[in-house]
Amino acid sequence: MLVLGHRTSEWCGVAPALEEDIALANIALDLIGQAKLWLEYAGEVEDAERTANTLAFRRDFYDFRNLLMLELPNEDYARTIIRHFLFDAFQVPWLEALAASSDETISSIGQKTVKEANYHLERSQDTVVALGDGTEESNTRMQKALHDLWPYAGEMFQDDEIDRMMQGESIAPLPSSMKKAWELRVERVFNDAFLILPDSDFSHSGGRQGIRHTEHLGHMLASMQFLQRAYPGASW
Repeated sequence: MLVLGHRTSEWCGVAPALEEDIALANIALDLIGQAKLWLEYAGEVEDAERTANTLAFRRDFYDFRNLLMLELPNEDYARTIIRHFLFDAFQVPWLEALAASSDETISSIGQKTVKEANYHLERSQDTVVALGDGTEESNTRMQKALHDLWPYAGEMFQDDEIDRMMQGESIAPLPSSMKKAWELRVERVFNDAFLILPDSDFSHSGGRQGIRHTEHLGHMLASMQFLQRAYPGASW
């Protein structure tokens, strides 16, 4: 959420229309707010005297655990909207499942944040359809964005040992269990948008485990973390 929130915030002041500028800025704030809740709980569970700010602004890129798709540059508005939809379509059922977690804090965060996520999903899928079923140029741009991002989408559904441990303790479901519902929604929306799904099951991986990141994450963090790196502990 933190990485996508920052990427989305990069549209502030330069979005293609005033309404989009305001909407994307609000979505970025929602995502960063959600990240704050998760990072605060991570610091509490870790019990190593690291705060949400420390985890956000003082970790090096190889310590980040995020989907590779979310750290890619925005490039253009089409890529931003396609990325949001692909992620939103996963996040809503994921948070709905976390709302029933055996962990009270995780359950509470899931219940609180799923309301925002539902709004994000409704907006991103409507925009995908509007642009896909818009002009020839908007359809072409959306199709290219889908082609570029599709090889990263499958990482959302790759299970690892931590996922299996949490599923065994009823803390969180396996990411792979979200895939079927995600595919049904994605296929329906892209059909309505006259966009063609790439015929490939290949997916990049490793971002969630911190095994690998794209070269773009380091550049993004250099901007996002500059103040805390330059003036450690600064507050305002």
